Amino acid sequence: MPDGRLQPLCEYEARFLVWWGLMLFLCKLGVLRDLDADLRDLETYVLPNLNALAGTQQTTLPVRGTLSHYLTHVGPAALAWLRVQMVRQLIRNKVLDRYRLLDEFFVVAVDGTGHVSFRRLHCPHCLTQTHGDKTYYYHTVLEAKLVSPTGLALSVGNEFMDNRHLDGLDQASAEKQKQDCELKAFARLAPQLKHDYPQTPICLAGDNLLACGAVFQICFDYGWKFVLTFKSGRMPEFYGEFEALLAASGQRPLVVITPDGARQEYRFINRMVYIDSEKRRFVLDAVECRETKDGVTKIFAWLTNFNVTEKNVVPIGEYGGRDRWTIENGGFNIQKNNGYELEHVYGAQEDLLQSFYILLQIAHMILQLIEKGSLLRRVAEQYGKTLVGLYGSLRNIAHRLLDCLRYRLIPAEAFDPNPPIQIRLNSS
Repeated sequence: MPDGRLQPLCEYEARFLVWWGLMLFLCKLGVLRDLDADLRDLETYVLPNLNALAGTQQTTLPVRGTLSHYLTHVGPAALAWLRVQMVRQLIRNKVLDRYRLLDEFFVVAVDGTGHVSFRRLHCPHCLTQTHGDKTYYYHTVLEAKLVSPTGLALSVGNEFMDNRHLDGLDQASAEKQKQDCELKAFARLAPQLKHDYPQTPICLAGDNLLACGAVFQICFDYGWKFVLTFKSGRMPEFYGEFEALLAASGQRPLVVITPDGARQEYRFINRMVYIDSEKRRFVLDAVECRETKDGVTKIFAWLTNFNVTEKNVVPIGEYGGRDRWTIENGGFNIQKNNGYELEHVYGAQEDLLQSFYILLQIAHMILQLIEKGSLLRRVAEQYGKTLVGLYGSLRNIAHRLLDCLRYRLIPAEAFDPNPPIQIRLNSS
């Protein structure tokens, strides 16, 4: 890790401080002061365990201000690169191969979420929103997560949204400019994803906001596949054409009965021509799924650059299309409501807030590998229970991790580079 601190005055190594920061989220402590309250006890095994993990020889534990000082100097870009190396290692080791769509493509869901918000101006780059006579200031982020049918939501990249593009403009010119948004952020995020994962076959999954010519063009340029939500409100004329073609085709639907008893009827139209406002021409396939459960019918539709057939329409719709919700259910909701405290303000500086955000994403990745890995599952099976049945909740796993960190010394054999075991992710 890079280190911009004045080295002669530094007491703690960068590797140690990164692990110290990760423990804030791995143990779901919630706020920085809990690092001092729950971990700064020299009568426990916290210090030797962190030294073992970091490969350091620190003699004391830092205070929370030391972590913030280091993150201010290291910046979010270095932590983002650490995250990229972790994801690359998982892909290189074929850990995620079973989750490839059509045995080839990794599904990467992209969506925006709120990060932090304020009732007064936080920085010159705050986004703003006015309700009545009140103006709110906030920061948001466009997140890209590799998702799986089993609920994995591994962060592979992100782009922070703010009004930085207004810097240098006078007041009149700034007022004429639009605020940053998900589409602008995606135009910045996509080149970064291509740079970080140049050979990785990606299938982009997203909501109907991304269903536009600009996003289509990026995907075609980068050789990516996409499955994007298709709604009449976003593309009314094109959606109307799709409905008319379905009605005229006389196509018999492909019927699937899901394990929970829902009836799904899939139909699709190949090689629809879409011309956007920039006069760019795209040849796309469109898929519709009518799902009936308990007498209620819901309609889902997607646009894709896959060549859809009866053999692949179900995985394209189910995994490429509907599993994009994993970024919300397995990602944002858990990070906001399950102890990670995504929306907590960990500092005043923009770079510091972004650094803590990426640390959270790395920690969430590690905990998902623990929760969905085979080691804890084997322990639960010994008691005839599921993982959640044994521990009570996923939050409790973090509490047990905290207890182990404090009261059990990690044995030396745990760091054997050639262990006699393999950890496998849950494929069910």
